[in-house]
Amino acid sequence: MIDILNDLSEEALTQAIEANLFEVFRLMRNWPKAEVHDHPELFWSITDIPFFMFNSVLRAQLTPERVEPAIQAAVQRSQVHQVPIGWYVGPQTHPRDIGAQLRKHGFSSGEPQIGMAIDLQSMNESLPTTPALTLSPVKDSETLHRWCQVCVSGFEMPDFTIDYFYEWFLSLGFGPSSPIRNYLGWLNGEAVATSTLLPGAGVAGIYCVATLPQARRLGVGAAMTLRPMQDARQMGYRIGILQASEMGFPIYRKIGFKEYCQIKVYLRDVRARV
Repeated sequence: MIDILNDLSEEALTQAIEANLFEVFRLMRNWPKAEVHDHPELFWSITDIPFFMFNSVLRAQLTPERVEPAIQAAVQRSQVHQVPIGWYVGPQTHPRDIGAQLRKHGFSSGEPQIGMAIDLQSMNESLPTTPALTLSPVKDSETLHRWCQVCVSGFEMPDFTIDYFYEWFLSLGFGPSSPIRNYLGWLNGEAVATSTLLPGAGVAGIYCVATLPQARRLGVGAAMTLRPMQDARQMGYRIGILQASEMGFPIYRKIGFKEYCQIKVYLRDVRARV
């Protein structure tokens, strides 16, 4: 039985935003390319892939005396595997001042992600979009590879990550047995947009909302966000969550999302020196 969150309090929604994000990284647990450590004190993943999303640290619940050893261990993993690493810091992170400690070890802070949530029963579903747009769930490996190409291009990630995202998501399977649903948006027969639904921690998480430049400002991003939320509502979920970039924030506000927290990613290049 699915444990659905119906608590719309600020505290519950803030916790759910982070908890659902943690579920994203747990999807790597059975992927052969990733080593995953899931402990109450800390969650981390490491691979040989030189992109920070595959080499992450999050959900820190550290006592002050454990901060330095944990950071040093993360830096050592980065150096051994010769990969950059990302450390996620949110409202539930302990200790609160860990960002300052990370900077001392060569981490830099990227653009904060805005943690947002919405009551799926009251979202604005009448935003205009181009009638030429069609959406379809990704149900096979060929479409998944195209999805990865569009997503990586839309987010301006390195091209070499396409095959790694493809392998990772392919390992999750398709259909009802998969923990996620990917959506591909088509404009006049061309794949131009992506999104992902990840039900977890009692809420519906929306991720990977990306639109190619030629399809922007046509309402495509809003449509790619609404469709997975509508599907989640049909599945019985009450609350949708996401982490918004500065570019996506106005669109999500129009849909009805509200801001509850910020999540920072501290990045450390393997070449960093302190």
